[in-house]
Amino acid sequence: MKKILITGGAGYIGSHTAVELWNAGLEPIILDDLSNSHAQVLERLKDITGKSFSFYMGDCNNRVVLDQISREHEIAGVIHFAAFKAVGESTIKPLDYYKNNLGSLLVLLEYMREKGIRDLVFSSSCTVYGQPDVLPVTEVTPRKDAESPYGNTKKIGEDILVDYVKSKPGIRVVALRYFNPVGAHPSAKIGELPMGTPQNLVPFITQTAAGIRQKLTVFGNDYDTPDGSCIRDYIHVVDLADAHVKALGFLFQKPLDFYEVFNVGTGRGNTVLEVIHAFEKVNGLKLAYQIGPRRAGDVVKTWADTRKINQELGWHAKYTLDDCMRDSWRWQLSLGERKGIFE
Repeated sequence: MKKILITGGAGYIGSHTAVELWNAGLEPIILDDLSNSHAQVLERLKDITGKSFSFYMGDCNNRVVLDQISREHEIAGVIHFAAFKAVGESTIKPLDYYKNNLGSLLVLLEYMREKGIRDLVFSSSCTVYGQPDVLPVTEVTPRKDAESPYGNTKKIGEDILVDYVKSKPGIRVVALRYFNPVGAHPSAKIGELPMGTPQNLVPFITQTAAGIRQKLTVFGNDYDTPDGSCIRDYIHVVDLADAHVKALGFLFQKPLDFYEVFNVGTGRGNTVLEVIHAFEKVNGLKLAYQIGPRRAGDVVKTWADTRKINQELGWHAKYTLDDCMRDSWRWQLSLGERKGIFE
């Protein structure tokens, strides 16, 4: 069984990817410093899969822990999730974001070269597109200047990978540009667990419905969209996790010194108000929300053209927006009345 190192593997997307790797006959090896996750996720992964995955507590910038992993496991590939990801925080602590997000990528690439690890799936983001001039967004849509240091780390990370592959180091890379991951595992055993006030829409919706937050604010209802609220492409986290498995299988069949990029979305855009109404409908709830002023820096509308990933990886999003809202609420209910089950 091939072993795949997942950096940030105890986090939201990483933990779901660990499950999908195992389901596909691959063994995840998890590295995480638990700065934005919790060790009890590992027990929940065992509940879902019946397997205790190897876990290493550490920072991806720390070469010592990477070397320890290679002494104890033969690593066939790497999925690199480990990064700081709060857009607002990145504007306050830009140096921390550049040091962590780009430094860890450089350390990881040097480690892979020295250990002869050939395959890497890189966690990128649709933030590299900014506000697109034409929709839907394709992989050849021009990237724009980043709106935040976080977004810039994803853009620069892609540039580093392109330049590195051009140097013919003997690796294969896929960068996945995620749109908006939402939902939770259908078992309700793992899901998104934001630290403090949620920065994303759906956790704020579920926490408002649970009474943890008093009210949800929709930032603007006068945009050029069907109902005036911003449009995003919301993809179920299990579908996103499956895209990583498909990307690895794709890489295993490619020649060395290979680089490719794929959008990962549903190919559909939904407004913020549509998401709220879908949540209310599928869960039989009424959500307390209000319309507020526009929020500076918000992209008005974006959604993915997914034809490339559909055709080349054979990947298709299976879950609907209703599925996302149902699974998100079931996950929130599993947490009880507290903000988080691990508090």
